This record gives sequence, structure tokens and C-alpha cells, in this order.
Amino acid sequence: MIRRSLIRRTPIHRTPIRRTLIAGVLGALLAVLPGTSPAPALAAADDCRPLAPGASPAAERAIAAACEEVAAGTWYAWGGGHGPAPGPTYGKVDPEDPASEHDPERLGFDCSGLVRHAYARATGEDILDGVASTQYYTHRTAERFTAGEGLAPLLPGDLLAWGTSDHLRHIAIYLGAGRMVEARRSGTRLTVSDVRLTGSYFGAVRVQTGPVPGPVVSTWGNGVWTKAAPALSAARVYAFPGPTPVRVRCQKHAERVTAEGYTNDVWSYLPDYRAWVTNIYLKGPARLDGVPACP
Repeated sequence: MIRRSLIRRTPIHRTPIRRTLIAGVLGALLAVLPGTSPAPALAAADDCRPLAPGASPAAERAIAAACEEVAAGTWYAWGGGHGPAPGPTYGKVDPEDPASEHDPERLGFDCSGLVRHAYARATGEDILDGVASTQYYTHRTAERFTAGEGLAPLLPGDLLAWGTSDHLRHIAIYLGAGRMVEARRSGTRLTVSDVRLTGSYFGAVRVQTGPVPGPVVSTWGNGVWTKAAPALSAARVYAFPGPTPVRVRCQKHAERVTAEGYTNDVWSYLPDYRAWVTNIYLKGPARLDGVPACP
């Protein structure tokens, strides 16, 4: 009787094992067949980690630093993270947001403060100090993506921005799979969210954490506008709030400008802004040394 019982039970116990083995073999075959790929694993609602391949080691470290703050339940605090060094600080009251009344009591980050902290932890340097616009237009740009390109070309660690060319008001860190980690608004804690591609989504930038290619010079003055073409009448793109390091691709003779007691007809093209600026507002000679002529 014992032998019969064992024989009867054997097929029942072996069936799920066979199914598991067959499924594993089929999965392995599908993974190597041309034109096939394994289905991506679904991320939990609060899953804070790189959710797609391709991120650089520095980008992965930046995501890990941001996700540590999410796991710790860190608050959004308007103005938080903008102290003398990267890291959480107590916030301020935002005159335009009644929900920020308790931000001075909360140790945390606003959107750009979190990005600054994450990339400082990733690189050991304070490479993204500033507000959302400063971070998006950083001269440490590896690649730049328009809103029309969507999420397809993005990698985990890229920075997503919302607003207009002259006023970017929000920035977040992409995780992949349509998700991001962000400090969103007063009254909430840092969180993982779906990327919002509607409304004022402006585009994305991939941060260059290594050596920066091309000449980098500094602007001077406040409220200096870049232009869509090398002419004063051209459309405005972005105004530097103060002295700003910028990457210059090339320079050319164009409209003559008189300002600040100087006259110059040389304009420089700034690839990170996709815009032009008169050389009057770039520190250095009237025609920059080591910068090629624009074709």
C-alpha cells in the first residue's frame, strides 16, 4: 500500500516541477531569439531605484542618494537644500503658496535642492548648485532632449524640467519606466511619481559628471538675456540671474552692440541654451581666445 501511494503521488508532485522547467527553458530561448525581449518587471508604486538599464555609475549613485531621502520620509521644504553646502536645510515660506507656512519648521529639500544633494553625493563635488533653471542649463551637459522626444531616449539619472525657457519652475530625477523621484510641493514628503508629460513639461538633460568638453567661460552682470539669433531684435531665450559659467561652441561677427560702455560685434553660441549672447557679457577679450568661428 505504501508503494502504491508513493507511485500515485509521484506524477502529481512532478507535474509542477516539469512545468517550471519547461517555462524556464522557453523563457531562456525567448531571451536569445532575435526580435524578442523579456517582459520588464513591474515596479511597485514606491519602488525607488533605477528602473531601466543604461544609467552611468554616477547617475545610479545620484538616484540612490535621492531614494535614501524618500525612504527616510524627508519633507519638501521650499528653499530647502540651498545652504552653503549640499544637504537638507530648513525651508522658507513661499509667498505664492499658503501650504508652505510650516516649511520653516521642516528640514528637507525643494526640487532643485534634492537634485543638488543627489549629484553632490554621487560625485563628491557640488556640481549642480542653483535653482531648476541653472541646473537644466548647466554647462555640465552630456545630452539634451526636447519635450517632443518624450521619454524614449532618456536614461535613469536624467533631469526632467517643467516651465518655460526663461522660467523653469520644477526639476526631478528620472528613474526609468515612466517614473521619477522628486520633491514636489509644500505639505508633502519626497516621493516617487509618474512622469507628467502634459502641461508645462519642457525637456530633459543628461548630466556630464566627468570633464566638460569645450571652452567654459563666465558671464558677468545681472539679467543678461540670451537670444535665438545673434541680434538684439531676436527672441529672448533665457536671462542669466547673475555671473554664470557657460560652455561656448563658437563665435561670429554679427550685429554691433553697445552696452556697459563697450561696443562689440562678436556673438557667441551657447549650445546648452541653444542661444546666442553678445561677447560684451562674457569675461575675456572682445573675441574669445581658443573659440572657433561659427560656420
